[in-house]
Amino acid sequence: MSWVNALVQGAMIGGFYALFACGLSLMFGVMKVINLAHGDMAVVAGYTAVFLAPKLHVAGVWSFIVVVPLFALVGYVLQRTLLQKSIDRDPFTTLLVTFGLSVVIENLLLQIYSANGQSVNIGSLISKSWQVSSTLYISYVSLVVLAVAVLMLGALQLFLSKTGTGRQIRAVSDDREAAQLCGANYRHLFGVAAAIAFGTVALAGISFGIMTQFAPTSGGVNLLFAFETVVIGGIGSVWGTLIGGILLGMAQQIGAHINPAYQILAGNALFLLVLAVRPQGLFGKKTALS
Repeated sequence: MSWVNALVQGAMIGGFYALFACGLSLMFGVMKVINLAHGDMAVVAGYTAVFLAPKLHVAGVWSFIVVVPLFALVGYVLQRTLLQKSIDRDPFTTLLVTFGLSVVIENLLLQIYSANGQSVNIGSLISKSWQVSSTLYISYVSLVVLAVAVLMLGALQLFLSKTGTGRQIRAVSDDREAAQLCGANYRHLFGVAAAIAFGTVALAGISFGIMTQFAPTSGGVNLLFAFETVVIGGIGSVWGTLIGGILLGMAQQIGAHINPAYQILAGNALFLLVLAVRPQGLFGKKTALS
């Protein structure tokens, strides 16, 4: 049963990884932008939730009602200004710009909040769990995060495949020039994709703040796990992101079950194995989004 518990807990953690990696996968799939500030934006979302919750007189968990739309707006504006200018130059410039953005965000947070840990307070709910058996407990919070990840990825898949804007985003990601000839405004569509990506990373940042403490320097580790999730599942694959996150979480928990020191190593080993055997990821395709 202990091995089953490791797999179940890994799947729960994998839901968070998928939620975190969704925006990273979308931005690369649509714009070919690797956002090195992705993890730091999630931390900013966590701090924003901590700041706004008492101002709005609501529990921290409900702050997403304001934080997610706010970050979607920030994502659209940031894409249409700073990121679009770097895309128009070359891919290397976007790496430098997002790296610089990451450094600025981290240092600003250190100046404002210091290095002390923060968390999104949800009261006694954080300690409640569902007892499946005498040795298997599933945290309500982890289960909700997994459910939110599945629902969000499902909604994103429907948006990309069933709506006019979604189909235009897929067309632009496949062939920008051809889509432009058909009348698609790729800059606006890039902005919409960035808005979705920033909205999802805000949701991931709040979830992270609920599950554990975060600090201004927490973004780097989360970015690494998100990147591994995207590569394992396949860049641009919506459901591949979910499977990649679950597999990464399971690998980490199995490694921790063998030896606590092997937790991160086991996830990295899976990441390298996928890169060696199937570089495009388990569900990666030739098209940018699927």
